[in-house]
Amino acid sequence: MSGDKVQLPDFLLAELYKSSLVVLDDVEGRALATVAAPRPPAPDPVVAAAVPPSPVVNVRSTPAVEVPVPAVIPANVPASEKLSFLGNNGKNILILVSDPASVHLNDEALQFLSAILGACKLNLGDVAIINAQHNDISYDYLKSQMQPKQLLLFGIDTRLVQLPFVVPQYQVQAYDKCQFLLAPPLSAMLGNSQEAKLEKSKLWLSLKKIFGL
Repeated sequence: MSGDKVQLPDFLLAELYKSSLVVLDDVEGRALATVAAPRPPAPDPVVAAAVPPSPVVNVRSTPAVEVPVPAVIPANVPASEKLSFLGNNGKNILILVSDPASVHLNDEALQFLSAILGACKLNLGDVAIINAQHNDISYDYLKSQMQPKQLLLFGIDTRLVQLPFVVPQYQVQAYDKCQFLLAPPLSAMLGNSQEAKLEKSKLWLSLKKIFGL
């Protein structure tokens, strides 16, 4: 038996060597021939299509625009430096005026106002004169910065100060632990005309009431 050749059936050969064997019929019988599996044809080389360069676009550089930054009042700065005013606010008396031509108040009006304050036993050290043309005069802001006890408005309506009321001129009005007095512009009280004298007398009567004179 050792010299005999063992012949395997076709289906078993096909299972054992299906990747490398091919069964051929021979005139004398069946024989096995080993045939190398053909290689698949090499694929054609892939050539990448040439991509045209992107056109160069000249872009003009736009100059940077500077955006103005609003001025911010530091929270740790004393109140006397946050508002531009004349006086020392020693007795928390605020005097609001409107004078677009002056930093605080023109000389003639300031001289008259100083005389009125003197008659009330006050001076510039006791008050703060604030020009509405150059400052924020909203009541909430003034209150937070100056803590007024009296607020005199010359030629300024209460609505401009954002107060919730409107009162006649020379009427003393109490609100939020503060006394308010509205009066015409100081320019209406300058000079010796009958109209100016009348306005002065009305102002004096109201000031006497406010300051207990």
